[in-house]
Amino acid sequence: QVQLVESGGGLVQPGGSLRLSCEVSGFSLAHWNIGWFRQVPGKEREGVSCISSADGSTYYADSMKGRFTVSRDNAKNTAYLQMSSLKPEDTAVYYCAATRGAYCSQYGWWALYEYDYFGQGTQVTVSS
Repeated sequence: QVQLVESGGGLVQPGGSLRLSCEVSGFSLAHWNIGWFRQVPGKEREGVSCISSADGSTYYADSMKGRFTVSRDNAKNTAYLQMSSLKPEDTAVYYCAATRGAYCSQYGWWALYEYDYFGQGTQVTVSS
């Protein structure tokens, strides 16, 4: 049974940092690209980042570049999203997602349909 479980969310002050984890089970992470998404109530889920399985190449949404870093540890079957310089507008439920393949889609990594599995999400709240 395939499962993706996010953890690491919580309440953080503006300017602070959090590291989210995405632990996968039911398959080997080594052959899957991992995406991160986020969603606020009333808005569509938006792509945050993607990391490729073949070479660890990464993509980021413009508003996250320089602040967020995605990584993976295939031995632990876990992917991570390190978030720094957090802003109140980063408040959302964050989801990880998986799609089998070697590389994130350069022109569509942010699209929900690119991914086969999603986790249940973890809440991140940025507030003073």
